[in-house]
Amino acid sequence: MRKHTRSWLLYAALAGLYLLHNDLWLWNDPALVLGLPVGLAYHVAFCVATAVVLTLLVIYAWPDDLEVPDAEARREGRR
Repeated sequence: MRKHTRSWLLYAALAGLYLLHNDLWLWNDPALVLGLPVGLAYHVAFCVATAVVLTLLVIYAWPDDLEVPDAEARREGRR
């Protein structure tokens, strides 16, 4: 898959996570999931999904122009 297409898919996943962040449908649900209130369990799963998407964004969609090659950094005195 091309980098441009992959980037847009990851940005779409990030937008989807933004929309799913507020779980208004679970506020008054007294159910328990693995001993946790369902709203808390939802946010645990949401945090894991967000961490995965953000990690993939850094790996696959990080802009190439922000990287400084090591030789150029040493020449300019940066570490």
